[in-house]
Amino acid sequence: MKTKLFCGERISCLGMGNMRLPVREDGGIDFDRAAEIIDLLYRGGVNYFDTAYVYHKGESESFLGKCMKKYPRDSFRLATKYPVFDGKAPAEVFEEQLRRLDTDYVDFYLLHAVGDSNADKYLTGGALEYFKEQKRLGRIRRLGFSFHGSLDCLRRFIAANDWDFTQIQLNYMDWTLQNGKEQYEIITEAGIPVVVMEPVRGGRLAKLTEETEAELRAVHPDWSIPSWAFRFLLRLDNVHVVLSGMSTLEQAADNLETFSSGDALSDDDTALLLDVCERYKKQVSVPCTGCRYCVDDCPMSIPIPDMMELYNKFKLNGRSTLRAMDKFEHNAAECIGCGACAALCPQHIDIPSVMSELAEGRRQLDD
Repeated sequence: MKTKLFCGERISCLGMGNMRLPVREDGGIDFDRAAEIIDLLYRGGVNYFDTAYVYHKGESESFLGKCMKKYPRDSFRLATKYPVFDGKAPAEVFEEQLRRLDTDYVDFYLLHAVGDSNADKYLTGGALEYFKEQKRLGRIRRLGFSFHGSLDCLRRFIAANDWDFTQIQLNYMDWTLQNGKEQYEIITEAGIPVVVMEPVRGGRLAKLTEETEAELRAVHPDWSIPSWAFRFLLRLDNVHVVLSGMSTLEQAADNLETFSSGDALSDDDTALLLDVCERYKKQVSVPCTGCRYCVDDCPMSIPIPDMMELYNKFKLNGRSTLRAMDKFEHNAAECIGCGACAALCPQHIDIPSVMSELAEGRRQLDD
């Protein structure tokens, strides 16, 4: 297992993220299947296990506490997070977390999902001061934050404290799509180690289109598609831990192989991957220019360009983005498939098919 010196400790470069554990039919964590994954990773040299107060409706921390009890406490590191957006006081949450995890201290503690809308609450509402005191008392070993916000917010938050580490969403798609490169550079310039979340973008980069996958396999036929995403991150010196939310033994075994014997991407491989990524984004999206030629003749008054924009977000970010359909007075679910829009589209988009896929995706969110 590849390791790095992270906050003065030798930590595995692969970390286990406990947000997407296998579940039973009733939605609860399937303890036996999830424990098998943890055990395989632990035996393979993984010693960083990340969770949060809200993961699996609070069950993730309790699961991890029970699962890790069989191992010496000093042989692994626990990371969890405080969510100011949950509305509970820091002390109430932290004491409950220690009970759930069945531990006297947390190795790596984070302020959860910091962004433009909640930064003030973290900095001026007492949370930061409380957790700094817990660190002084030894109940928290390292204090950091996970981030989902603007570059200005990131700079401001970095300046607010002497942080031990931070956690950001980073992958080869978001390197350019969501200011990933700029975030990484700002944090690195500040001298703060990086932990990566969403290295395969919630699974979106685990499977590409048939055409783009073929290009990658032609160069390295023995590499899995997800391993390209991990190898991209292994190039970055200030990335210390890469979290993967593994939900099957197969995923865990593949990741162990990558982080045990796999090399970082070469310059040529990186150039190929970024080029493939640009074409992948085009292949899974629709080339709507927002010209609105289609709108006036729609008998259902659907704002078609807005639906096209939502479709592209759905294909890149997942089905949960489709909840945004509900804010429109008329949306894709009302499409009658008349084809009037498609006949007027300069980009020759099969708009009724896109509407049908959007409507079905939104319906499945409620199933």
